[in-house]
Amino acid sequence: MCFELDSSPPIPVIRGAAVSHDDLVLEAADGNRFAAFAAAPDDATDVGVVILPDVRGLYRFYEELALRFAERGIAAVAFDYFGRTAGADKRDDDFDYMPHVDQTTPEGIRADVAAGVAHLRAHGCRRVFTVGFCFGGRNSWLAAAGGHGIAGAIGFYGRPGKGRDGSPGPEQHAAELEAPILALQAGADQHITAEDNAAFEQALRAAGVEHELVTYEGAPHSFFDRKQEEFADASEDAWAKVLAFIAAHS
Repeated sequence: MCFELDSSPPIPVIRGAAVSHDDLVLEAADGNRFAAFAAAPDDATDVGVVILPDVRGLYRFYEELALRFAERGIAAVAFDYFGRTAGADKRDDDFDYMPHVDQTTPEGIRADVAAGVAHLRAHGCRRVFTVGFCFGGRNSWLAAAGGHGIAGAIGFYGRPGKGRDGSPGPEQHAAELEAPILALQAGADQHITAEDNAAFEQALRAAGVEHELVTYEGAPHSFFDRKQEEFADASEDAWAKVLAFIAAHS
């Protein structure tokens, strides 16, 4: 499991920031209708992010994260993975997500990311980034090979190599990545090793992909959480790197 359901992003709220937000249902090119949450600054912006959640799909943590981006002048849309199998309605905390995770496909996620990118572009965003966590981190990097024309792909503690089912990951697709990569990895991750991260960085370097891979030593998977107080410094640094990466490529 990634974040607990009562977790929240370890990012200060900017009180008084003028932002708007809305629950959406987006539609992918294949007809899939899926839930999303959009947040945007009231002042016009031409920079946006598509947020790819962890394995549980869209829930409060990612809605809060979208608001934190909007408070900083960046439009954001967070989306759910399970429209094809669970519909587009809001779900309660008892939702059994793993059977739906098992039915996701790279093609389906790519189509849903494309719909998120299109939504932001329709609202004036010229430079769009992806940012994802765990399952979403891996798929955020893969989005750089998805033909979306994104400006950069950010992933927190994503699996860079082959999936448990043997499916190729960002490492195997390194030569197809068309955008800069920011990887923010957990040094004490029980499932993603230092060797995994080194192999990813080597593949990116060999492919000539602009990238930065940061490992936070001693930090566990899902360290980016206000409840993980002992890793507040790692979270603060990671958030600063996200904003700096977006600024550098906008």
